[in-house]
Amino acid sequence: MNNIRRGLLVLLCFIAVASCQKDDICVEGDTPLMVVEFFNITNPDALKNVTALRVVGEGQTLTVNTVADRSNLNTITIPLKTAEDITSFLLISNSASDDNGAETGNVDTVNFSYSRLEDFKSRACGFVINYDNLSAELQTDTDNWIQDIEITQTRIINADSTHVKIFH
Repeated sequence: MNNIRRGLLVLLCFIAVASCQKDDICVEGDTPLMVVEFFNITNPDALKNVTALRVVGEGQTLTVNTVADRSNLNTITIPLKTAEDITSFLLISNSASDDNGAETGNVDTVNFSYSRLEDFKSRACGFVINYDNLSAELQTDTDNWIQDIEITQTRIINADSTHVKIFH
């Protein structure tokens, strides 16, 4: 009887060890963010902070969570939509609120168009979306603070370098 118990214990230990699998942990990253830098229109090689910058996705009520709200910044990283081929942002310079909570800054709308490319990373990570054929269109109004937009990289596969330059 003692040998049966010992054999059963060895069999259970063997089954437990044999059923172990390598943990699926995703270390390969996520869908990349788009890197935007702001430059001086009169000195195109010089970065220039946007004063009290606020970034809001068009149709949204909350600010983009990858950008510190109402900060003086010359570089931002922002997410593009993964289920659509266009993402629009309200870029607000000198953002502030009046006594009623209404925005008083200078609001410019920029539409980013692209093609989405699914990239299978692994079973743990699944698919990430990369972007190709990036283009930008500024909606003109009577008081645009953005003067020009240049796409420096049409393909977004990581957030290691600048994809878009905005001149103001």
